[in-house]
Amino acid sequence: MLNLSNVFVRYGDRTLLDHVSLVIKPGERIGLVGRNGAGKSTLLKIIGDEMSPHEGEVVKPSHFTIGYLHQDMLLPKGKTVMDETMTAFAEVLALEKQLHDIQQELTHREDYESDSYHKLLEDMGDITEHLHHLGHATSAADAERVLAGLGFQHSDMTRLTDEFSGGWQMRIELAKMLLRQPDLLLLDEPTNHLDIESILWLEDWLGRYPGMAIVISHDRRFLDNVTNRTVEIMLGRLEDYKTAYSKYVELSAERREKLFAAYDNQQRLIADRERTISRFMAKATKTKMAQSMQKQLDKLERVEIDEQDTAVMKLRFPDAPRAGEVVATAEHLTKRYGNLKVLENVDFQLLRGERVAFVGQNGQGKTTLAKILVGSETATSGKATLGYNVSIGYYAQNQAETLDPKLTLLETMEKYSPPEMRTKLRGVLGGFLFSGEDVDKKVVALSGGERARLALACMLLRPFNFLVLDEPTNHLDMLSKDVLKQALLNYNGTLLVVSHDREFLSELTNRTIEFRDHRLIEYLGDVNYFLEKRRLDNMRDVEKRTAVEAVARATADNGRANGNGNAVAVVISPEEKKQLQRLVHKSERRISELEAELKTIEVKMAETDFYNRPESQEVLKKYTASKAELDTVYAEWETAMEQLG
Repeated sequence: MLNLSNVFVRYGDRTLLDHVSLVIKPGERIGLVGRNGAGKSTLLKIIGDEMSPHEGEVVKPSHFTIGYLHQDMLLPKGKTVMDETMTAFAEVLALEKQLHDIQQELTHREDYESDSYHKLLEDMGDITEHLHHLGHATSAADAERVLAGLGFQHSDMTRLTDEFSGGWQMRIELAKMLLRQPDLLLLDEPTNHLDIESILWLEDWLGRYPGMAIVISHDRRFLDNVTNRTVEIMLGRLEDYKTAYSKYVELSAERREKLFAAYDNQQRLIADRERTISRFMAKATKTKMAQSMQKQLDKLERVEIDEQDTAVMKLRFPDAPRAGEVVATAEHLTKRYGNLKVLENVDFQLLRGERVAFVGQNGQGKTTLAKILVGSETATSGKATLGYNVSIGYYAQNQAETLDPKLTLLETMEKYSPPEMRTKLRGVLGGFLFSGEDVDKKVVALSGGERARLALACMLLRPFNFLVLDEPTNHLDMLSKDVLKQALLNYNGTLLVVSHDREFLSELTNRTIEFRDHRLIEYLGDVNYFLEKRRLDNMRDVEKRTAVEAVARATADNGRANGNGNAVAVVISPEEKKQLQRLVHKSERRISELEAELKTIEVKMAETDFYNRPESQEVLKKYTASKAELDTVYAEWETAMEQLG
């Protein structure tokens, strides 16, 4: 259990946390919510010992461990992905070294009856038992399994961490944290750099995690799936709800409605009292009574409402000019970066009025194809063309970072504005929650969410009929995402959106294009239809590849795909069905054999003197090989079962 007691934090004249207290119990998974700047990350830093409060304390048991994933993590250079991940087992590695040193010393000792010799044997037994408790025999396999769940390929394990982007390095840090299994996980926007498959895998992992967790996330569905308690930070106070996010939204709305009613009633009471005091102060005979009433009024605990808490941007996309029937086309398109192949011979067509989502693992080419279609990137071979009278509105993944930090908000808008919109810029900024003196702020002073809102405002200054959005929700809070989604639902042009946010994509599009193995696979429905078809809510399918994927790849390899890259259903012949059934029975027999074999080996490994036996290393090799074979056979069995339907 962890206890925050009377924590107080103030910056200048602003109170961020006003003597708040919070108790976190075993098994609790808390979603920490609130508007940008409310103090969520500050609270995590205090719990994670990265900063101290001005007042109050954090009380936790001795030997209590915390894993803290935040947005500014840097990995040391020069290590492979696997070597860096294995540092999560620092205790195991240290114990293995101690065990090795003892074994080496014992081979040279002949004083078998001495106390020191017996002490070495006792130490070896204790270390061996502790290693077995920590599961050291499977640490490498566990590390690779977690890395695979987070999107790494087997070939990535020996690559240097330096070769990966910041988002992928964050995944390595997350893998290390999950493997350590601390008592408390602090996760600050863990899904920002994860694709849908990895998010689903992480949800499944957290569902089985025995410890406590506090999560900051703008992914509504992720919070619903992993949390059982929601704590809202508002006006420096904590509001506690014993439920996941969606139910919290309902309860919070009810509480806020009551709060507004109480506020209105109190304001009427205060106004009435002030009028009475003013009248009494004008009469000498009632001055004393007026002063007494004023003291009572001064002591009244005021109901406070955070005006910003309910303020949302006003967003409406301009009416789309009419375009031709075909908006964008890609033909036999291939894209390589040096030796890295991203897309290979793909075809894609987008018709007027269609709404399409690009999904798939990071690095599979979603952003690349979007850039090629809008003309900011060129293909290695093949061609991409825009249709008649197509005008583009493009929000890049790093759009907010491309804004000139030295300009003010108003100067930024003027830079992107056509002449006829110049007189309306302050009004547009006001609609995006920038009013009064805000327009004279420098861009450099804005938060990530504020920059994202400014970038969206700049995009609305010209009409367009082809809107391309690449991860538009990364820096937006829940309310802003809801406003953006509603505006997109009302938009009457052609929409292409790249996103991993399932809640945002839900019912927003009518075609979903999955990027996998340098190809495009089409699903005629929204992201929920895609997830159902791919069966990604079953995490074993994520780790071992679904049969749908295998069929899609085989179909494409045999040239049985249509012009848009859509996988054509494969009909299984009676003979193929018999072969699959034989494979299922064979796999099931082998699975039983391997599981029995592993159980026998684990019993041996648990024996006190196991690691002192000459055959121990061979047994360990056999265990690792059998474990790997079991994973392979399971994968074959799953694939065969899926193909059988």
